[in-house]
Amino acid sequence: MPVREDIVADSIRPRRLSRKASGADAVFEHSARAIGASVLVITGGVGLFLGWQAYPTLKHYGWSFFTEQSWQPDTDVIGIAAVLTGTISVAMVAMFFAFPLALLTALYISEYAPARIKPTLVSLVDLMAAIPSIVYGLWGYLLIMPHAGELARWLQANFGWVPFFDVRGADPTAAVPDESRYLYSSFCAGIAVAMMVMPMACAVMRQVFSQTPLGEKEAALALGATKWGMITSVVLPFGRGGIIGGTMLGLGRALGETIAVVLIVSPTFEVKPNILEIGTSTVSSLIAGRFG
Repeated sequence: MPVREDIVADSIRPRRLSRKASGADAVFEHSARAIGASVLVITGGVGLFLGWQAYPTLKHYGWSFFTEQSWQPDTDVIGIAAVLTGTISVAMVAMFFAFPLALLTALYISEYAPARIKPTLVSLVDLMAAIPSIVYGLWGYLLIMPHAGELARWLQANFGWVPFFDVRGADPTAAVPDESRYLYSSFCAGIAVAMMVMPMACAVMRQVFSQTPLGEKEAALALGATKWGMITSVVLPFGRGGIIGGTMLGLGRALGETIAVVLIVSPTFEVKPNILEIGTSTVSSLIAGRFG
């Protein structure tokens, strides 16, 4: 018996497409959304709590709290200008050394290292990130600081005309220079912090570099690019997000480092751009030294 075409067309309908998740997908979507929202709520709550607790202090001292250098609670004179400057100077010195080391190490491991030693190098970098801060602090205090002081004296002798490299009251060309003027500074602390920051930034960069599409790398080489040309035209543009992310992660660690800075710097509450000069203080070292 022949079947009418209109009846067949009515019985065969295309499946309706919906962008709305269902079943397990819906459970996962709602769970992930709830977890993300809870993180934002908790972070916002922490910010509100800190702002609420800081309001009485800001109301009492006003804007001078951000411009005052001294920290003398006994005389009711406190400010964070000096510690903010010290925090930024230590972090900038740390990133000056850590960023190129992290980037070059990540590129070597992902692109140049032989396959038989690559797992060992990855494990060593990860192990460096797991070393406690106090170990880096002792290492910087006992081993790095004397050599950093010599480097600081050489920098002042050759680049002392730059304000950052000037050390007030010190003569680097003297027959017997005062080495103590170049120790316990932002420069010495920054070098120690750089060694703590580098493994974290390197791990993030290396992970992103290793995900570069193999086809794009082979295409660049097939078109006549050198190894370094392939890296600059394919790997680095692809890993830009990892470079920025690793750098920001390392910068956050450098800004908040405590124990290593406490062991190395000589606490001084003074706004100074002279990173080679003895004495500085950071926010975290102030908290650990006065309230820890």
